[in-house]
Amino acid sequence: MFSKKSIRTNFLIQLSIAMAMLLMFFSTIIYAYINYTLDKRMDEQLLDHANYLFATYPNLEESITSQKEILRQTLNIDASIITADENSQIDAKIIKTKNKHNQHFIEIHIPYKTDKVTKTKKYLSIKSNVTESRELQTGVYKTILFVNIVGVLIIVIYAYFLSSMLLSPINTIRIKLSNMDEHMLKNIDVSSLPNEFYPVAKAINGLTSRIRNYIKYQKELFIGSAHELKTPLAVMKTKNQVTMLKKDLSIDQLKDAIKQNIISIDEMNKAVSSILEFGRQEGAHLEERQNIDIIEFLKRKMEGFKLLAESQKKNFKCDINPENLTINTQPLLLNQIVQNFVQNSFKFTPKNHNIWFNTKLLKDHFIIEVIDEGRGIEEGKDLFAPFVRSKDSSGVGLGLFLAQSAAEALGATITLKNRNDDKGTIARLILPI
Repeated sequence: MFSKKSIRTNFLIQLSIAMAMLLMFFSTIIYAYINYTLDKRMDEQLLDHANYLFATYPNLEESITSQKEILRQTLNIDASIITADENSQIDAKIIKTKNKHNQHFIEIHIPYKTDKVTKTKKYLSIKSNVTESRELQTGVYKTILFVNIVGVLIIVIYAYFLSSMLLSPINTIRIKLSNMDEHMLKNIDVSSLPNEFYPVAKAINGLTSRIRNYIKYQKELFIGSAHELKTPLAVMKTKNQVTMLKKDLSIDQLKDAIKQNIISIDEMNKAVSSILEFGRQEGAHLEERQNIDIIEFLKRKMEGFKLLAESQKKNFKCDINPENLTINTQPLLLNQIVQNFVQNSFKFTPKNHNIWFNTKLLKDHFIIEVIDEGRGIEEGKDLFAPFVRSKDSSGVGLGLFLAQSAAEALGATITLKNRNDDKGTIARLILPI
């Protein structure tokens, strides 16, 4: 686990390096561009001088000899004629040199005349002192270097204060989270955080709420499991004790005691099966998400329920829309929720009554509704808590608890309410897509 100091140090170093490299990169580009522009301008100027001499002086050799000092003072060039052997090659490109006095020169040799009698070539040599331009480039380089050093220092200082500003809310969240345990899970107060951290705090608060509910229901599950198993055991024990106290037991009395024990055992089996179902669902939470055509998935599931409705003489009506929709989800958990909804509607709907299974797409949510004509629910009860069941229910009260747990794993929402006409229940799953 990194300490607050190490996190800040790493962040500061990485930010400083990144910004310093960016500054040096752009500074290098600017310096290279300035150098290129100045060098190009000096080269062009030297060629302009050559063109000027060719255009101004018809007799170039005599004019250069007589005007040498004037050219040096006016154009800052030394012009001369160089004679070379006809077979020798003098490079015509611009040459850059530096003397022992740290003066910089550029020079060019341009072919001027060929003497076939003497078999020689004459070149116009133009040399210019560019020391001032080079000093200007050196000054620009020093200025950019100074700006880089100052810039890096400013970046380091800025990065230090920026890291403090950014890490302060993170540290606040860290402290609040480190002070929490399973008994004190509280939401983070987002009012003291910058707006940029609001989504993070909101997500953490949502996770905290889910963990709090999970721990609450887990405790209720353990307590409820013990209660569900203890009651039939107590009935069995009492019945057996009463039976053993009787004298001259008849066969019918023994049979009655055994029947009562079997009933109690069946109740315990029912509770154990539900607890095992919860354990299986915990494994289903680890199922990888996959892309499925949810419309095709639901249509296949509903075919089996249509046959069940016919056998129970109930009217099962489906309206599944849109025609197709692919979503990324966990099929096992989705199937558990849908199955719970439909099975409950079948359980509480009398013969010759209706059950509707409807789906629709609403903006970025896919909604599944199961509407029945049963006796409705007791809306004051928390039916999603473990072992809480409706009046006259034959189950152990874990179905909706498991459905709610599955919905939370999918990021979905379950609602359960009575119809407006009080003639049944509406179970709804709102699944984000």
